[in-house]
Amino acid sequence: MKLDVNSEVPIFQQVAEIISNEILNKHIHEGEQVPSTNEIADFYQINPATARKGLNLLVEDEILIKKRGIGMFVKEGASQKILMQRKNEFYQGFLKPLLEEANRLGISLEEVKQLIDKQGE
Repeated sequence: MKLDVNSEVPIFQQVAEIISNEILNKHIHEGEQVPSTNEIADFYQINPATARKGLNLLVEDEILIKKRGIGMFVKEGASQKILMQRKNEFYQGFLKPLLEEANRLGISLEEVKQLIDKQGE
């Protein structure tokens, strides 16, 4: 994944999302070391402080753990935690507003289900 310097999403958050995606897609496994701050900074041509801020965001979210003098590693259970966070974001950002709008329009839950099923065909 590439960083989008023109995005409204801050670069450090994009770094955190890229690492999270790599964990979720099993490109970086639980217990494995993630790229260092300097490696990320060099690869994406960003300030090391920005890369560090992105990694620290994942430490705060208990996705990564720091091993002093060694580096940062993916915490056990991180994939499941990321998956649960993403499901919650999906619900809050997409599904809940969709159902609220359907309710305002008088569309029943059954009709919503039928529309979704129709799109899957």
